[in-house]
Amino acid sequence: MNAPAKTEEFAVKIPDGVYAETVLSVEHYTDHLFRFRMTRPAGFRFRSGEFAMIGLMVGEKPVYRAYSIASPAWDEELEFFSIKVPDGPLTSHLQAIKPGDTVLMRKKPTGTLVLDALTPGKRLYMFSTGTGIAPFASLIRDPETYEKFEEVILTHTCRDVAELKYGFDLVEEIKNHEFLSELVGDKLKHYATVTREDYPFQGRITDLIENGKMFADLGVPAFDPAVDRGMICGSSAMLKDTKVLLEKAALNEGSNNKPAEFVIERAFVG
Repeated sequence: MNAPAKTEEFAVKIPDGVYAETVLSVEHYTDHLFRFRMTRPAGFRFRSGEFAMIGLMVGEKPVYRAYSIASPAWDEELEFFSIKVPDGPLTSHLQAIKPGDTVLMRKKPTGTLVLDALTPGKRLYMFSTGTGIAPFASLIRDPETYEKFEEVILTHTCRDVAELKYGFDLVEEIKNHEFLSELVGDKLKHYATVTREDYPFQGRITDLIENGKMFADLGVPAFDPAVDRGMICGSSAMLKDTKVLLEKAALNEGSNNKPAEFVIERAFVG
């Protein structure tokens, strides 16, 4: 007879002012990478490319980290792509989530990898390493990206071939999607490279830009500030080096307040 009260007594108290959402699916790619989808709060609005603070109750305290929202703004669910860090304050717990579990999310999304932060152009480059592909997973599935740009080039560099699979899955999903496939057509190019294994495309993206191989492989001209726009998300070294290369080509860094030719997400590195 007292069961309901007892259940209440042992329930973990969700902090005030945050969303508590339900995990819908989890897919593990490697020992280091996984993606998951969860319910989307009815009132939650974001721009494709933004990130949110997501977390879990660890003991009696919530632990949060910044995660790019990998699903596009139109999606009824929220998707995230994560690394697994054995002793990470959040990821050591997050990697064990299962459908039905609760994930916390703060209510205000933010970020610089948004289309509004770029001036109009024709070709959009998205440079990513590791889980830095997550915001671009959102943007390559957003119709607005293809309304604003004639060509979209997603580069994804990882150490091993297995770590590239999420990117290939995204492109495959777009090709098979009921309305995206027609909208995207052949506008999207996916350029995946690895640094530690044999693969048709090898090397750090910055080296492949510098030696011209990326442009040759893609069949596009060198950077032109009148045409090309860029977004960068990944390791701190890649952010720094790619920024230098874009600036050398006379592209300027922009922001939400002052749109320009390229933007960088510095909130976290992947």
